[in-house]
Amino acid sequence: MAGRRVLVFPSSAELGPVLAQLVTSRAEKAIGSHGRFTLGLSGGSLVSMLSKELLALSELDCSKWLVGFCDERLVSFDDPESTYGLYKSQLFSKINIPESGILTIDCSLPVNECAEDYTRKLKEVFPDDDFPVFDLLLLGMGPDGHTCSLFPDHPLLEETKKIVAPISDSPKPPPQRVTMTFPAVNSARCVAFISTGGSKAPVLKEVLEDGEASPFPAARVVPTKGELFWLVDEPAAASLTIQVERPGSGAKL
Repeated sequence: MAGRRVLVFPSSAELGPVLAQLVTSRAEKAIGSHGRFTLGLSGGSLVSMLSKELLALSELDCSKWLVGFCDERLVSFDDPESTYGLYKSQLFSKINIPESGILTIDCSLPVNECAEDYTRKLKEVFPDDDFPVFDLLLLGMGPDGHTCSLFPDHPLLEETKKIVAPISDSPKPPPQRVTMTFPAVNSARCVAFISTGGSKAPVLKEVLEDGEASPFPAARVVPTKGELFWLVDEPAAASLTIQVERPGSGAKL
């Protein structure tokens, strides 16, 4: 791993522009290096924050972006639980990303076949990689320490061979989902967690201060060769005793 950076902002209002800057700077770097930018998205509060901040940029060009999902709920795209559906209405419909640049699940398939189908789609666009090497993955963390759809004490935490795994007993509804596994997540060139709100403070302290000894799934995100950022607000960081960075909203990552 290239090293972990923990950046604390007064609130999500200051965090948001720095997140957008991270996305666009990594996009520019990736397109300059290998002609495209591969981005893995997560749902939850990230959808509205990322959409708002990217749409506020005046010269956003997404024509060479390829977007996948770190996890997805097995529901129809018009269901409010669909991560793709939320991004489609709030972001994709308003930017110049080609339809072929968005890798969606096939929500008509049973959950095991859906995971296999999504694995195949990823292998088609990352033909040279055992595990897909995304330029940037954006992750969230639940108050229980889960990330993607990798939940505490779940057998999927030990999965080492699959790129995308099915889960039919998610403790958080809806129960059926597909999720990237830790080997896939940890293959990325850059991973950024976005964590806001006081409900995250106790678990964030354990994840960041106990490291891989922590029982929480988010602590297992340790990119093999890539960068790791934690972008958090003051309420989420309230219990931290480790050294952190407190950049302004104009910070460049």
